[in-house]
Amino acid sequence: MAILHDMNFLLIFLSLGGIFVLCLYRRMSRETRSEPTNWPVVGMLPGVLQNLHRAHEYATQVLSECGGTYVFEGPWFFNIDMLFTCDPANIHHIFSKNFPNYPKGPQFRKIFEILGDGIFNADYELWEIHRRVTLSFLTNSNFYILLLNSAWGKVETGLMPVLDHFCGQGKDFDLQEIFQRFTFDNICKLVLDYDPGSLCIDLPYIPCEKAFSNSVEPLLHRHVVPERIWKLQRWMNFGNEKTLDEAKKAFDEFIFPRVFLKDDKEQEDHIDDDFKLMKIFKKVYEENKIDSSGDMREFLKDTALSLMFAGRDTTSTCLTWLFWLIAKNPCTEAKILQEIETELKIKGDSCWRFFNVEESRKLVYLHGALCESLRLFPPVALEHKSPIHDDILPSGHRLRKNSKVIISFYSVGRLEKVWGKDCLDFKPERWTSANGRIRHEPSYNFPAFNVGPRTCIGKEMAFIQMKVVAASVIYHYRVELVEGHPVAPLDSVILQAKHGLRVRLTKRT
Repeated sequence: MAILHDMNFLLIFLSLGGIFVLCLYRRMSRETRSEPTNWPVVGMLPGVLQNLHRAHEYATQVLSECGGTYVFEGPWFFNIDMLFTCDPANIHHIFSKNFPNYPKGPQFRKIFEILGDGIFNADYELWEIHRRVTLSFLTNSNFYILLLNSAWGKVETGLMPVLDHFCGQGKDFDLQEIFQRFTFDNICKLVLDYDPGSLCIDLPYIPCEKAFSNSVEPLLHRHVVPERIWKLQRWMNFGNEKTLDEAKKAFDEFIFPRVFLKDDKEQEDHIDDDFKLMKIFKKVYEENKIDSSGDMREFLKDTALSLMFAGRDTTSTCLTWLFWLIAKNPCTEAKILQEIETELKIKGDSCWRFFNVEESRKLVYLHGALCESLRLFPPVALEHKSPIHDDILPSGHRLRKNSKVIISFYSVGRLEKVWGKDCLDFKPERWTSANGRIRHEPSYNFPAFNVGPRTCIGKEMAFIQMKVVAASVIYHYRVELVEGHPVAPLDSVILQAKHGLRVRLTKRT
């Protein structure tokens, strides 16, 4: 009888639960506002889960309806309440005015533990060391020689042969993958002084190169999935956490053997031997007795990995969306082509030549097109912050210490109050002034390269590399989108195209 009683109770419980879920679903399907309903016990989680497949677009809709800032309340037993904002005033406050109150902190480090003690996770003295050393490397007079040699060399030996191959066969292919391979090879050369050769006609499978794309979606899920859940997944080694674990192994196996650790006497006699980034960081580690979570080898691996993330994903993502936007707006392609011919004095394929840093700065309209790509599809879609002291944001929202704040960079570029009623339009002209120069926009309105003291120090390097690639492709080929192929942002911390960018090429005559 007891067993029968328990079975009846279970059936009643499941029936009531089913009715509740059905009513919930019907109500949600009738709602016209994007703002999620705050349900008893489960909070706003059902609405978020229903829209998780379009996370960035959904966040933008909710934030637009709520004035740019929104408090998400999750199930009380999971402790995942967080504040979402895309308000430029809040961004300026968090990243600049009250910068010391918003370090990356332990919660950020938990989410991005795969990056270890690299610059993205570092705070205080360790971050200052990372920034000082990297900035010194990037501003060295030899750096732009190294950058241009690497970029143009990869265009000549990798990019153009591969594009010619696909063009000659008339096959469609994933242009995003080509850009990812280009930037992966290039950043490996700059950071590790090693070219893995992933961009060639065979398109070889290199686990480390693929691990970057595989890891970005699980990292976003760590922002919204309760910590207990993803830690359980990690312990059981399945789902997103298994993907992250496999990515970590691929990074370790690729980077560790190439981290610069040999004695000077064992090195070949190169004039520029001192201008190797890992060797510089090794020297700094020894001189400063850096307190890191691992030994020197682990520190150098973390340093290299963070810089590779920055150099591979952000640049390739911008280029991917640039060519999608240009294909959707053909008149902009004609203007870019005309600018290349006029400013670089190039006419005809036989006159094509490599251009230098100063010449790249003449490509103002192309610069504006890249900025528009970055505005509409910022490579780093969001940032996670947590105050160490109670705070009040300019929007009036109160924050308790250690509370979670998610800043949507994706949504900032789609704010009508900042960019006007045509904020969703692709208009490179936004970025040019009346005298034909590049127009400056405050970083809290245009946070594609982050904001405040943590602004990306590789911004200039990124623009040069992107102009080299974009100009080379646009000048030599017409890029046509494959009809019917879906193109949408991936729900991840890096805003890649979810299904890639399938295109066909034809040679310009």
